[in-house]
Parts: sequence; structure tokens; C-alpha cells
Amino acid sequence: MLKIRRLLRWLFWLGLTGVLSVVLAIAGAYYVLAPKLPDVSQIKNIPLQVPLKVYSQDGKLIAIIGESRRTPVTISEVPMLVRHAFVSIEDARFYEHRGIDLMGIGRAVWLMSTTDNKRLPGGSTITQQVARNYFLSNEYSMTRKISEIFLAIKLERELSKDEILELYLNKIFFGYRSYGIAAAAEFYYGKTLDQLTASEAAMLASIPKFPSSGNPLTNPDRAMTRRNYVLTRMAELGHLSEAESKAAIAEPDHAHPHEPPIELDAPYLAEMAQVVAIEAG
Repeated sequence: MLKIRRLLRWLFWLGLTGVLSVVLAIAGAYYVLAPKLPDVSQIKNIPLQVPLKVYSQDGKLIAIIGESRRTPVTISEVPMLVRHAFVSIEDARFYEHRGIDLMGIGRAVWLMSTTDNKRLPGGSTITQQVARNYFLSNEYSMTRKISEIFLAIKLERELSKDEILELYLNKIFFGYRSYGIAAAAEFYYGKTLDQLTASEAAMLASIPKFPSSGNPLTNPDRAMTRRNYVLTRMAELGHLSEAESKAAIAEPDHAHPHEPPIELDAPYLAEMAQVVAIEAG
């Protein structure tokens, strides 16, 4: 009995020492990194690169000029079906946590300590992805990961969940020069967000993990597998019924490139508009 008590006492002090060590490490990291972190209150003022669309006086499209496709939308313009698809696959506890998912971070730390993989795996919430995409680089390092965590916590204090989700949906890359959910819906399906079916919303939600190698045009089989996983997760989380999920999984995918048709052939006007835009800054 005495030995058991000694063992329990030893385990208690070992655990307490471990907890204190983690707290001190986090405090030290915050002390070092906090002065270098950007002001997250300005995130809503960060401009998003959008293409220049040139129209005639009577509203006909003459040209679209720019390296990327993007049509920013407000969160009120994003149907719940689409929101649920992304939350289901990217961050199921998005509306519950305060910026970080401790279970996800624990899993990432465990994998980092038990494998030789230099990439930092998993653990990133939608809020962390917003912090990374708007303020940080894609460098894989412990410093960047810790900065991402601190920024995510600050973002949750400054913004509502819907504001964070809106920033995320307008920023993420979907392959083929498409950035943001509205541009992706238009490019892959020729639809506005309110016209998307459950299977289409799930397909779009499946793309950001592998935007170049896992989209439905580059790798249809891989994309379908991931789309069906998204639909399964939506049912597990109660965002779709079992019957709705199975029906959507049974649907074929019809993604193909959609380019807005040029309605008026006037390249000289398009060039003039581009020059004016450049000079205006």
C-alpha cells in the first residue's frame, strides 16, 4: 500500500511538473513572439485581388483581366449547405472552440515527435488557416505554427465566427486560378452559390486540401473519393440525413471549366481600361 501511495505521489508531481513546463513554454513563446505578431484588427481591411472586368456602356462583357478568379461574397450570401460542407471536412468543432482545437494540436505534436516527417501535420482549425493565409507564410516550422496559434486566438477575440468563416471562404485556393468559394462554384459548375446541390457543395469543400492535384478536373477519381467522404461526414454531424447523403454520393459529378462568355469583341477598349486601371493604382 505504501509503495502504491509513493507511486501515485510520484506520478502526481511528474504530471504537475509537465503541466507547469508546458505553461512556462507557452508563456515564453508568447513573450518572444507577441511583439512581432500583426494587428489582426486590420484583417477586414486587407484587399483581396480581384480580376478587372471590362463592360460596355450597355453592360456587355468585353474582357476579364487578371491572374486570378475571385468574386468576394458576404457570409449571408453563402447558403448553410455550403457552410456545413466546409465545416464538416475542415473543422467540425469550428463553432465550439476558441480558435484552436487542443485535440488536433495534440495529435499533430504526437505525430511530429514520433515520425521523421518535416511537415507539421494536422491540427489547424479554420481560424488558424485564416491566420496563416492572411498573415503568415506556408513555411513549415515550429515558430510559424506557434505564431499561427496565437494569431488564431486573437482573431477569435476580434471577430465573430461568421466573420472568420467569410474570410476563409473568400481566400482559399481551389485550383485553376480560382480563389474563393464563389469563383470556384462559377468555374467548376457555372453556378451561383445558391444553386449548388449537396454533392457539388461537398466537391468544392473537398478541393482546398489538394487544390492542384485533387480537383475534379485534374484527378476525378481522387476528387470523388474525397467528395463522398465529405458527404459522409455531413451526415455524421447531422447536416444531411442519411438518405440525403446516400443520394448525393450516388450522383455523378459534372464539373467542367466554365468561362464567362465575351459578349463584345473590343480588345482595344480592354487594353485602354487596363492602362487606366494601372495608372490609377
